[in-house]
Amino acid sequence: MVQTPALDILASQGVRLSRHYSQAAPCSPGRAALYTGTYQMNNRVVANGTPLDTRFDNIAHAARRAGYVPALFGYTDQGVDPRTVDDPDDPRLSTYEGVLPGFEAVLDMGGWQLPWLQWLNARGYDFADPITALEVEHERPAELSTSTFLTDTYLTWLDKQHAPWFAHLSYLRPHPPYSAAGDFSTMYAPASCPAPLPVPANRHRLVEMLLKSPAAAPADVADVAHMQAQYFGMISEVDAQLARVWAALDARDEWNNTVIVVTADHAEQLGDQGLVQKAGFYESSYAIVGIVRDPRFGHVGVVDEFTENIDIMPTLCEAMGIDVPTQCDGFPLTPFLRGERPDIWRDAAYYEWDWRDVFIPHGDHDWPWDRRLERQNLAVRRSRDHAFVHFGDGSWRCFDLDADPTWQTEVTDPEVVMIEAAAMLSWRSRSLDRTLTGMLLQDGGIGRKPAPIRSSAP
Repeated sequence: MVQTPALDILASQGVRLSRHYSQAAPCSPGRAALYTGTYQMNNRVVANGTPLDTRFDNIAHAARRAGYVPALFGYTDQGVDPRTVDDPDDPRLSTYEGVLPGFEAVLDMGGWQLPWLQWLNARGYDFADPITALEVEHERPAELSTSTFLTDTYLTWLDKQHAPWFAHLSYLRPHPPYSAAGDFSTMYAPASCPAPLPVPANRHRLVEMLLKSPAAAPADVADVAHMQAQYFGMISEVDAQLARVWAALDARDEWNNTVIVVTADHAEQLGDQGLVQKAGFYESSYAIVGIVRDPRFGHVGVVDEFTENIDIMPTLCEAMGIDVPTQCDGFPLTPFLRGERPDIWRDAAYYEWDWRDVFIPHGDHDWPWDRRLERQNLAVRRSRDHAFVHFGDGSWRCFDLDADPTWQTEVTDPEVVMIEAAAMLSWRSRSLDRTLTGMLLQDGGIGRKPAPIRSSAP
């Protein structure tokens, strides 16, 4: 239903990942997994506001090791490690919207698109804050949208590049507020939007909590349909911006020597299960777009295997000709780009959600005896036929997605549940941090030696 001609062009010349998943939600946790190639169980960025441990390598550092100066247009939502901050009044201790270390922020849109707001107000508008300006994007031409502003800035920068470059374009849209820019706001009729997946009759208490929170979808079906139409319009507008990027690369004769990856930090409930935005354990929050085009390979196709955002950093490292860091939980997608299936590949996707941020403001939690925060989390194993959800308090749910893809039919066969639970446990044991575990302090150091992770290159 949603029109994405630019993404269609990219997919027709590259590889589309049809079962691609984010590893966590919301923004900061999802991006930490994407940027470091690690599961949340290892990077421990569990909320918007959790600091990113400075010991982790990331894709920007990797790009510098490969000789690039990685440029950021948009935002990365990664908070500073407080152990590196000496001043208690440092403003970085009050925001999660920091820039991932290693990036050169050509356009820093952290702070909810503030540069765009200033640009918009300089053109005669009078908005006190970015949220208000975003809420009424439908009232202004798309040429004045935040997505257009980001693309314009990137294209101006690109026009000045004469050496190999690395750029991260991080668009806010599609994202609440649900207001598509200009004509994109009327591109889809609410009446034509599909009905969201129903609210399950048998609900875990976490879902009950979410249905009573700001994550609950509007009760009026017309309001849900309007929200969907605006969201679809935002997707099409970002696609139109990507079409401008494709055209610029073609005009510079760089289309056939530029590696392009399109993905997202998370997905959107959009009314499914009675929820909005990204929360909980349903895959509407985690199943995301994934397209990779590496012009060195001629293979075009669709990958039906489970792929994850933790695979993006290893893939880009191989594309840049550098080693994949030992910290990475993901695998390079390079074999798929060649039209091959790796001998070893996962049989399920895994993602996590942590909601301890709701409890953190309510006291210091008597450490080490009070471990309530460590119970506010879940992990999901999503295989072809089932979804097994394990909660930090020991409860669980197992869904038969082969029989019922709406996540309403629960598995009652104890043997199936045991198999899924054992697979979840095996995933955790296999995915534990391995930075130093492949090395022995013997004969000067043998085995898999970890490489230095940060570079001081300009």
